[in-house]
Amino acid sequence: MSDFLAALGLVFVIEGLVFAAFPGSAKRAMVSVMETPDMPLRLIGIGSAVFGLIVVWLIRG
Repeated sequence: MSDFLAALGLVFVIEGLVFAAFPGSAKRAMVSVMETPDMPLRLIGIGSAVFGLIVVWLIRG
């Protein structure tokens, strides 16, 4: 559970840094995501989840 909370905290740190350092780019990225059809977003999400799972498996395995 502590690993999960540490990972969640890192997500907030990285996301916060992006918004603090590049607010204009973050806004444009959000607009782009809103205009993208559901299927490509779904495929990107699945790919990202699988990639993350592999990374965690390699590091923790």
